[in-house]
Amino acid sequence: MWITILIFAIAAVVGLSMAIAAFRGRFPPVPIAVLHGILAASGLVLLLIAVFGHGAKGAARWALAVFLIAALGGFVLALAFHARRKPLPVGLVIGHAALAVAGFLVLLAAALNLV
Repeated sequence: MWITILIFAIAAVVGLSMAIAAFRGRFPPVPIAVLHGILAASGLVLLLIAVFGHGAKGAARWALAVFLIAALGGFVLALAFHARRKPLPVGLVIGHAALAVAGFLVLLAAALNLV
């Protein structure tokens, strides 16, 4: 579970750099966006394996659900805006980030047996 958390943490740092660029009116670099997507997708795959392959329960399942919703927002940002070189909508960026942070915190709480 800790490798999954580490991968999501790195994805978050990369995502934060993209969000800062978007908030400053700059277009986030495509290689950074691809790296963010690869890291987040890798974290999702590892979390799916933990939940369905190793029987992780409770909060880990909730974290997976929240991350999947955040991923949908990420797909919309990537395909509907970034790939078409359109400005990223600030509200969608904030919503995507908020869901991802919430999923991360729930996953961390699960790993630490806090919930």
